Amino acid sequence: MKKHRTTIVSSFIMAIGFTCAFFSSCREKNKEGMIIFTRSAVKSNSTNFDKSDSWRYIPQAQILKLDPEKPEASEKVLTTNFYSAHSPEISYDGKYLLFAAQQKQNDPWQIWEMDLNDLKSRQVTSSKENCTDPAYLPLGRIVFSKYSADDTLKAGHSLYICNTDGSNMKRISFNPFSYLASNVLSDGRILTIGRQVFPEQGVPVYMVLRPDGTKSELFYKGVEGGSLFSPGLETNNGKLVFIESDKSNFGEGNLISINYNRPLHSRVNLSSEIKGDFHSVFPQKSGRLLVSYRKSESDRYALYEFDPEKKVLGKAIYSNNDYDVLEVVITGKHERPKKLPSEVDMGVKTGLLLCQDINILDMRPSATFSKSSKIKIVGIDSTLGSVDVAEDGSFYLKVRADKPFQIQTVDKDGHILRSPCGWIWLRPNERRGCVGCHEDPELVPANRVPLSVKKSPVIIPMHINKVVEKKVSLE
Repeated sequence: MKKHRTTIVSSFIMAIGFTCAFFSSCREKNKEGMIIFTRSAVKSNSTNFDKSDSWRYIPQAQILKLDPEKPEASEKVLTTNFYSAHSPEISYDGKYLLFAAQQKQNDPWQIWEMDLNDLKSRQVTSSKENCTDPAYLPLGRIVFSKYSADDTLKAGHSLYICNTDGSNMKRISFNPFSYLASNVLSDGRILTIGRQVFPEQGVPVYMVLRPDGTKSELFYKGVEGGSLFSPGLETNNGKLVFIESDKSNFGEGNLISINYNRPLHSRVNLSSEIKGDFHSVFPQKSGRLLVSYRKSESDRYALYEFDPEKKVLGKAIYSNNDYDVLEVVITGKHERPKKLPSEVDMGVKTGLLLCQDINILDMRPSATFSKSSKIKIVGIDSTLGSVDVAEDGSFYLKVRADKPFQIQTVDKDGHILRSPCGWIWLRPNERRGCVGCHEDPELVPANRVPLSVKKSPVIIPMHINKVVEKKVSLE
């Protein structure tokens, strides 16, 4: 009898275990493959994508989820406790949702994270300034844009990183640019749209940099007269997709593809034969794309599937005559990017910059322009010094860290030969090199030792005779 009772109890416990496992499995399945998207009742007829405020500060936007197999029946608003919310981002383990939101109408925008299991949200940033455009980094960190009206570097929205609980916040961009629509590539670098705001407004370009703020450089520059207005997202076949306008239809988005390995020379307009415009895109594991699309300005943006091989739209997955679909992501686990090592050492006050030959232009040495014999280093509000280059056109500088500067090439008579390069900054202890001046970013340096490195680097600003660096113990 006792043995029989034990068997019943054991069977009961096993049944409970199987039941818990079943429901746990169902919950996990329910979190996989759900579509999460942003919608807005404010009609997107005259969106100023070039200024980009219309991306960041969308009034009364909502984040929703739905099951793509039964979209009408499963539609659910996730951000009912917020005045406005957008920029959804799924964590690499598929368990959390990161987004930017205003809790009340006049609150500053902040970064929030939602547990997709119980749909409870917690605030990540607690800043007096607007924080937007969040993206997950590896190992419990995020990157986002933060606005500062009184920034000494004359920037707009600068890039910051912090832990997912909001701690250990650090600034990582130090030039007069405004950044938005950040995404993290599988190689561990941050891909973001940057636009110069000082001394004059520039055009939006894709920039890449490491999560510690080092190695910032151009990744993709759009067509002349156009504008970028979506994150650049990787597909499963070595490409990136995004939305870009051109001067013939400024403000109306084309669906663009580029190769990861040759981003500057591989642009393909996937939507050239499709009337209408696109607002956002998200790659699926199947190779197809989810896109926000409308046929004309009188229509609302709706959610469609797109075949990039055949370059055709599928049927609408979700549409609502009262709302525009603005952004979309899919729940579930996805590849975690590489964690890049950092060379930043906050005990060091400078970084090193080496240029191999300032007379390299485009893909070859300049034959048509006068050769430069000097460079002028220009800061935000003053000239930081002039430096003679070596006989081979190289220079080697030690520059104060986290201070933006530009380099101008000068001939022997002191005439400026070409427009200055883009704004550069070096993080503490960073070492950077470039091939030439305005060279093609895909150009590989020649296999030789520049003459300038045979001497000590020139300290910039030049009025500083000595920089006291961190002392390193050899014990």
